[in-house]
Amino acid sequence: MTVLVYVCMFLPDSNSRYRGLSKHSRPDIETSGVKALFYDQLLMLGTFGLYPKTIRLVIEAMEIRATDRILDLGAGTGKNELLMSRYLNGGSITALEIGREMRRQLRRRCGSIENIHLENRRIENPLPYNGQFDKVLLSFVLHGFEERRRRDILLNGYRALVPGGRLFVFDWNEFDLDCRGPVIRFFINHIECGPTRGFIRTNLRKLLLDCGFTDVEFTRYTRGLLRLASVKK
Repeated sequence: MTVLVYVCMFLPDSNSRYRGLSKHSRPDIETSGVKALFYDQLLMLGTFGLYPKTIRLVIEAMEIRATDRILDLGAGTGKNELLMSRYLNGGSITALEIGREMRRQLRRRCGSIENIHLENRRIENPLPYNGQFDKVLLSFVLHGFEERRRRDILLNGYRALVPGGRLFVFDWNEFDLDCRGPVIRFFINHIECGPTRGFIRTNLRKLLLDCGFTDVEFTRYTRGLLRLASVKK
């Protein structure tokens, strides 16, 4: 795992347009290259191996019904789709993902499951959904975007929901990085994308309320390192 971390730190970005720019000045783009290939392992590292157990608790907290229509904004490698699909019987999952390697892994995992539909769409751009979904999930996605983009993504989720539908944001909690241990500081500063440092200082409750959501609820995991926000349209 140590070798993997150093490879991900120093390997050039696969998108040559941004070479020469510092990590923290690059625009937010999809996870690619080695980081995409080992994305699940990196999540394990950053959460001290607790991510698999925690995401199961998160999916359970979503209270998925058999007929739910779920929109996953930034689906990644498809692990969450597999977990959510076990609750469905007549429902469906629409998974949005633009990363080539991520889509490859998602197809490999979920290609044989008929009610999982993969679409290649950028989640920060206008989406063609209006009141079609019962639930929207953002799992370890929102922190990767600058503040102005986060609002666009949340508004896309709001428009996609039916009245009374719920949106779930599972991501880093709000915390003071200087008060965390050396592993977390290293991970946020050297492995995570640049906008993460701003995200962990963001008042997510206010942002969600500003986007029109109500009934904001937070559940914290892994000693406050991660949290799930649940809100209602």
